[in-house]
Amino acid sequence: MKILFAAAEIFPFAKSGGLADMAYALPRALSSALGHETTAVMPLYAFIDRNKYQIQSLHRPLTLSFGGNPYNVELYGCRYRDLDLIFLYHPILCDRPHLYGPPGRAYPDNDLRFAIFSHALVALLQEGSFDLLHLNDWHCALAALLAKEARIETLIVYTIHNLAYQGVFPAESLERCGIGREHFRMEELEFYGQVNWMKAGIYWTDAITTVSPSYAREILTPEFGCGLEGFLRSHRKKLRGILNGIDYEIFDPSSDPALPSVYDSQKLRGKAQCKAAYLREIGMSEYEDLPLVIFIGRFVEQKGIHWIAEAMEKIAALPLSLAILGDGSESFDRHLARRVRCAANVHLAFGYDESLSHRMYAAADFLLMPSTFEACGLNQMIAMRYGTIPVVHRVGGLRDTVHPPGSGVCGEGIGFDGHGPGAVVAALQTALGLYRDDARFGTLRRFDMGCDFSIERCAREYQRLYISLEDVRHRSSVHRKRQSSSWIE
Repeated sequence: MKILFAAAEIFPFAKSGGLADMAYALPRALSSALGHETTAVMPLYAFIDRNKYQIQSLHRPLTLSFGGNPYNVELYGCRYRDLDLIFLYHPILCDRPHLYGPPGRAYPDNDLRFAIFSHALVALLQEGSFDLLHLNDWHCALAALLAKEARIETLIVYTIHNLAYQGVFPAESLERCGIGREHFRMEELEFYGQVNWMKAGIYWTDAITTVSPSYAREILTPEFGCGLEGFLRSHRKKLRGILNGIDYEIFDPSSDPALPSVYDSQKLRGKAQCKAAYLREIGMSEYEDLPLVIFIGRFVEQKGIHWIAEAMEKIAALPLSLAILGDGSESFDRHLARRVRCAANVHLAFGYDESLSHRMYAAADFLLMPSTFEACGLNQMIAMRYGTIPVVHRVGGLRDTVHPPGSGVCGEGIGFDGHGPGAVVAALQTALGLYRDDARFGTLRRFDMGCDFSIERCAREYQRLYISLEDVRHRSSVHRKRQSSSWIE
């Protein structure tokens, strides 16, 4: 099958979260492990190092015209670790210091930026014979509508990674983004007087997926539906949840070049050395005999970082050390820094560094993920791969991947159902009890390291979905031919 896989961010070229990891790992697995001819496509942002990745011009620009304006999009390409990529460049889309806007804000013309992306995707479909277009999140959702308007018969799958970000813009966006007013109705793009790009992906695609089975159920409810629960329920027949996975070549403690010492489930001595090295790195060697808890993620309410901040005094009083890596809005960064200032056993680092995150996963005893909602989450899978026990709020994909110790279900850790800082502290106290039981803790750690959260497992699920869509289309085509033949007779 010839697949075009589109996303606004793809690791390692651009990344704000788990979307980038999946947008690299899944198409690569579809290609290298399952044999599909897969091409990934994303914008060529100005901050991407073209020389580092040997990104070359393809010398065949796309000439687009919509909203009364021409847009000449340049095409570039490269091959990165067995994955073919196409990059789309237009100054409006790409010449920005940030992906979507400064921390905590969005660029005011993101509607036009990603409309250019979507129109360019349809132009790629028109010049190539792709069997399937796989779209991800709101940034390229308009391509589903545009492809159907252009009568392109390519199958389209649309994946929702985070329903909280929907691409909602003023109604005036329709004209400048080349979308007809006839689509401004509740059944399609209209959303409380504005337009919603994500609704285009939901309405016009052949199948909708979310990144975990539990999240697929949750988004049909008012609590997690972000205002789209009714719209999604009307399209639930084409909705399914497919659990994400991680690239085991990138996340492998037995060969990870970022680690000061490698290890595996049978020889865990290297993990202790990673812990000692990391604590030296951050100046906290005196806490080496205590359990190390880490948090890695965006400093936004979804990730539960506000609960951690509110509970900081009580967390700091526990016999543990805590290391936090991430960033968010300037105001929250300052708030969190104030909370941490008087906690000697808490280390806070702003920003994101891929190598540093690997060292933290390897060093830690526990990963804290108190997300208020979580479509899937990759951190807990990475943590278990590195022998780090997840402590999670039981929502979405965290419910699907982290199960009670001793359950025998692949992926064991500590889950909690309550809300607020008190629930976080109670979960950490449970983790401390587990840590004190050396035999039980070691057994659980090794068990998790042997679980299969690989991207290949995920890719096989998507392959089954793609094939089922092809079968439905084939049966429908045969049925139409039979009806036409009967009518002629």
